[in-house]
Amino acid sequence: MTDIPTVETVETAAPLERQEEELLFTSFDHADAWKLGSRLTEMAQVAGHSIGIDIRRPGLILFRAALPGITPDQESWIARKSALVLRMEASSALVEARLASAGIDAVAAGWLGTDYAVTGGSFPVRVRGVGVVAAVTASGLSSQEDHDLIVEGIRQHLAAKMDPRCANGSPTLGFP
Repeated sequence: MTDIPTVETVETAAPLERQEEELLFTSFDHADAWKLGSRLTEMAQVAGHSIGIDIRRPGLILFRAALPGITPDQESWIARKSALVLRMEASSALVEARLASAGIDAVAAGWLGTDYAVTGGSFPVRVRGVGVVAAVTASGLSSQEDHDLIVEGIRQHLAAKMDPRCANGSPTLGFP
């Protein structure tokens, strides 16, 4: 038996869908992964977060940071969240919201195994005209906080790429 979707779970998907429509890359390469990962790491350090940050495409880790206080458990969460994003080509928070609004428990139904975590904290790198090329994942905070950190980091990264004052792609938080 599944829960009946509430207005809250249905409305939760809309802002997450808008984020995915807005946060599009024109390109994404190894240098971009390094800059974005460095930006996210600096944001987490400034906030005093003990988290792991990972950027990967299928079969290849492009960036990894493990800040002081992280536990080995975060490695499992990172792998499972990013696997969900790369399979579903949507943020793990959006997948969670869509399944909840449909009243589906994908794990209990046997649709998703233990290799996937249906919880926020991983976001797709979607290149305009190409599709999803990577997943950016954080683990160590609440699922919502992990998601919010990634979204803000991607927003800053994309703004820096568009601002000529940030031509070197500096991950410094003082830049837009």
